[in-house]
Amino acid sequence: MKMAMAGGLALFAGDFLLMAQDAPAPADYDAFAGSDGFPIFTINNLWICISAALVFIMHLGFATLESGLTQQKNTVNILFKNVWIISTGVLLYAFWGFNAMYPGDFNGFFATGSWFGGSLDDTSLTTSAYNEGYTWWGDFIFQAMFAATGATIVSGAVAERIKLPAFMIFAVLLVGFAYPISGSWKWGGGWLDQRGFYDFAGSSVVHAFGGFAALAAVIVLGPRNGKYTSSGVKPILGHSLPLATIGVFLLWLGWFGFNGGSVLSADPKLVSFVFVTTSLAACAGAVGAIAISWIFLKKPDLSMALNGILAGLVGITAGADVVSEFSSIIIGLIAGAIVVFAIVFFDRIRIDDPVGAISVHGICGIWGTLAVGIFSADHSFGTQLLGTLAIGAFAFVFALVVIIVLKVTIGIRVSEELEEVGLDAEEHGAPAYGVPQG
Repeated sequence: MKMAMAGGLALFAGDFLLMAQDAPAPADYDAFAGSDGFPIFTINNLWICISAALVFIMHLGFATLESGLTQQKNTVNILFKNVWIISTGVLLYAFWGFNAMYPGDFNGFFATGSWFGGSLDDTSLTTSAYNEGYTWWGDFIFQAMFAATGATIVSGAVAERIKLPAFMIFAVLLVGFAYPISGSWKWGGGWLDQRGFYDFAGSSVVHAFGGFAALAAVIVLGPRNGKYTSSGVKPILGHSLPLATIGVFLLWLGWFGFNGGSVLSADPKLVSFVFVTTSLAACAGAVGAIAISWIFLKKPDLSMALNGILAGLVGITAGADVVSEFSSIIIGLIAGAIVVFAIVFFDRIRIDDPVGAISVHGICGIWGTLAVGIFSADHSFGTQLLGTLAIGAFAFVFALVVIIVLKVTIGIRVSEELEEVGLDAEEHGAPAYGVPQG
């Protein structure tokens, strides 16, 4: 995402660069504010900040989607985990992750992070050679919103049976340390970027990373009690499909910032183009999932339709700026079909994922990354395969080690009695919807 626009595709950013080259670097911010390039810079920076706000809305979407697709007795627990993820994720990204993920010169695999900061009058934080299109702080808050998403993906997959302290520690380590490392391989100019790997807004860097971390955690954690019996799969229904639907539409809204902001400027052509490919893929994902689930599951399943939307969004995220409008529809349709089969497959091998996060983000994240190599002549399928497997494998191994260590130390699974009663009453001391009156 960071390196994707280096070719000068952004019209606004390009105009700004020309003006910046003609004018001497101002000694302070006030002088810079009076320069010819400042209006374009302001527009670009404003769009980055708006995009950060849109991506922030996605965390509300994840919270409502996850709680809607799980049982009422665990709603507070789901919401609490999402509060923890965004709060600690942003702080950890400030203290270590941001400067580790975008380190400039490093060995291509790992860089030590550091606390960030500087004077508001320091124009090197707004006009550096690395990024001329927006402020250093706008860059940070936009990227920080992305960083927290990885653990949010895991939250839904391990819902309803993981111990709260274990998840809190797991999320801190995943967002605080693992994500900046693998993220730097592409977006920080690391070894995958040097090989030509392309991931515009994070089908692999964010989504496959979170999906395969979730897979490792779910394997060790095990399924919810009663989910699988000798006679097959017993559905454990979510308590609020309206809440889940609200969550998906909030995520779709946020994705305009997730992908549109990844243009890294307010370029009118590219931002609008990315908006279109993103939405076409989401719509096609819904249609694909509806058709496949209706044919094979014999019913028009709303939860599958919702996951189809998300599958299409995840699928287009890697190549939203480099594939055609028609290709984005094909990518979304295939993602929608894939997610149905993946959810059914994981249930058959008794991997319990209450919200389908592994299928949506992990499997469709791989598909979206590979689709760049299929639908864009400028990118290699082999390189795309290498990149998505490397990121997915790293996330899986890191999460597996962490969850095993937590299991043998503090434990990761709540008791059968607590799982039966629900996590809200015992762990949080309050139900989600108040005490029934009567």
